[in-house]
Amino acid sequence: MKSIFNLRRKHDVFYGWWLGIAGAGVMALGTVPMFQGLPLWNPVLRNSFGWTASQMSWAFAVTRIEGGLLGPVEGFLIERMGARRMVLIGLSILGTGFLMFSQITELWQLYGSFFVMSIGAALGGWLPMMTVMNAWFVRKKAVAMSVVMEGFAVGGIILPVIYAWLIGGTDPEVSERLGWRMTAAGVGLLILFLAFPMSRLIHNRPEDVGLQPDGKPSYTQVGMRGDSPTPHEPIQELDFTWQQAIRTRNFWLISIGHACSSIVFVSLTVHIGILLDDRGFSLQLIGFIAATMAIANAIFLFVGAYIGDRIPIRIATFAFSAIQMVAVVVLVISETIPMAFLFALLLGMGFGGRTPLTSAIRGVYFGRRAFAAIMGISQVPMNILLLIMPLFAGYMRDATGGYNEAFLIIGTISILGSSLFLLLGDPKASRP
Repeated sequence: MKSIFNLRRKHDVFYGWWLGIAGAGVMALGTVPMFQGLPLWNPVLRNSFGWTASQMSWAFAVTRIEGGLLGPVEGFLIERMGARRMVLIGLSILGTGFLMFSQITELWQLYGSFFVMSIGAALGGWLPMMTVMNAWFVRKKAVAMSVVMEGFAVGGIILPVIYAWLIGGTDPEVSERLGWRMTAAGVGLLILFLAFPMSRLIHNRPEDVGLQPDGKPSYTQVGMRGDSPTPHEPIQELDFTWQQAIRTRNFWLISIGHACSSIVFVSLTVHIGILLDDRGFSLQLIGFIAATMAIANAIFLFVGAYIGDRIPIRIATFAFSAIQMVAVVVLVISETIPMAFLFALLLGMGFGGRTPLTSAIRGVYFGRRAFAAIMGISQVPMNILLLIMPLFAGYMRDATGGYNEAFLIIGTISILGSSLFLLLGDPKASRP
């Protein structure tokens, strides 16, 4: 019987690329409404309930507590149950969390709804789709992952502007359009409606449908021949178990480097809405600044992936992480609207460029066999920093009345930690 997966003819497009497009849709649905919406949700909630910046930052902190406690479990569940099933489960939990969020009246309810949403986003978004792309590609791994991440980027361009229009403003005394409650409830219902059909588009491994990674006949599972093999170079695939990976120096360099490179974007995502609201920016202007960041992110996802597949991935990852530090400096030295847009552009470039690389680098160094488990375990040190740093920024805001000192400290830690990528050796030297 002829199958849609029989893509071996000369002119057919490898089905892994179609999976990347489907994965972009999953990412847009599973991560954008919660994380990309933070610059809009936070100032609205602060003005509606009178919560402080440090209290608000705990809402995101509980998502990192979840990641630290359950990250390894989520990785093992994906390995055991498959990404397709986890996408369905995760999106269903996420949609339920948004319905809970739309009904909150107390601070503890905010924390509870964010905890539920974070479980859903983790199970049904980034980790399962990175696992799928790592399974379907050996060559062009970074480019494949960047296709998936475009869902996060493109959704981030559109959603903040839509949120700002639907909510109407940050002042609860001013007449709104739908308001934040109806907006949140509508997002939850949409996610629940799309969870099943989106999950059916996912296929866990190419071998499950009679294909091989990249559409090639086979790979030898011994060791990688370099950071960035050329299109016609024979390739040998690494095949680490998670037990083997965590005993290597590279695992810890990657885990800590990834954690440090992430704290700038995450801390700013949590607090940028409050910071810009403090500076007198309207909710609509905040939405446009967030969209500018997302546009740069969308473009540089492919730029970073292209570069990472052609030069040593460890060098490319550090370079894009360093751009994030430049963005922090721009944000701190000036409070004008043009500089706010320049900051958004630079942060989007740095974040977009490094995002596919910090995911692909584990596949480059450890292979396909236990990618989800390895990624889940490595999220523990990352989530510790992602828990601490947004809380630190919120505390500093309440204690000093501003964010400048906190963001400079966070940026410095980020650039120092990101330099650990430069200490990674050539993947060909890595053997299970």
